[in-house]
Amino acid sequence: MATHVKPQIIESQLNFPSCPATDPALNYRPVIGIVSHPGDGASGRLNNASDVSYIAASYVKFAEMAGARVIPIIYTEPPEIINQKLNLVNGIIFTGGWSKKGLYFEVVKGIFEKVLEKNDAGEHFPLLAICLGFELLTMIISKDNNILEEFSASHQASTVQFVENIKFDGTVFGRFPPVLLKKMSTHCLVMQNHHFGISPERLQANNDLCGFFRVLTTSVDKKNKVYVSSVQAQHYPVTALQWHPEKNVFEWGSSQIPHTEDAIQVTQHVANYFVSEARKSSNNKPATSKVLDNLIYNYSPSYAGKVRGSFEEVYLFTPRPTLSSL
Repeated sequence: MATHVKPQIIESQLNFPSCPATDPALNYRPVIGIVSHPGDGASGRLNNASDVSYIAASYVKFAEMAGARVIPIIYTEPPEIINQKLNLVNGIIFTGGWSKKGLYFEVVKGIFEKVLEKNDAGEHFPLLAICLGFELLTMIISKDNNILEEFSASHQASTVQFVENIKFDGTVFGRFPPVLLKKMSTHCLVMQNHHFGISPERLQANNDLCGFFRVLTTSVDKKNKVYVSSVQAQHYPVTALQWHPEKNVFEWGSSQIPHTEDAIQVTQHVANYFVSEARKSSNNKPATSKVLDNLIYNYSPSYAGKVRGSFEEVYLFTPRPTLSSL
């Protein structure tokens, strides 16, 4: 007959170690504001109203994968509502797209000015500008709406070339493993999808741009023209990427989008960096009810991939009374 041995409890096992306290200087419930873009993201096949705007769900998931929630900043909303929403978030994303004028441009410009204003006032408030977002910052900072140059880089996976003597600390690439950084310069791990950009020569020739940004990487288009592909502000938590970090994980509409494990790691590291910057926005902790009333969870995404849209899923917004009692 089998005998059962009673397990002995070692005294040290009874003294459960306590979990270390979290850093009180950090906000572990960051919220990211993502600015909507004109249109429906599907050439009118989902909604052809002239006043509709959208946010591709890939940008939302990009923020969520690093531990943040999202509030949509709907660019057609009244300025007072947009400003109130900016006080509910801990960072901003400018997305890709095509619009470079009109109300959208003015709203993006105004939000960028608010980002600088918040940081100047002592609040750490990061901004990530992707593709069109980078192009708009180039126009706004240079005060030249014609500064962009044409490039042939649509639907193109590419490498990035790091500038000579680059210092990674404090940049979007600061936590990348060295082996991944090396692969980024030899393997096509980032997705480009743009017709405009700026060359290193033109950026350096503009005092406003080279005074604001430092160039981190360049890339080459299909015609072997070199353009700036990553920059970081010298005195603000502002990062601009001409490439699309969100697409590697969440978009499937183009066969050129890289989906290798290395490409997935690139997306994860960029997301982790940006949200880690948002956690430094520790002074901005608004009332929970106001945050909940404005989160992206109050909306449902539409499946755009099925109608040959540019994205798998999009959130659509039409002007209407705000959800919250801001």
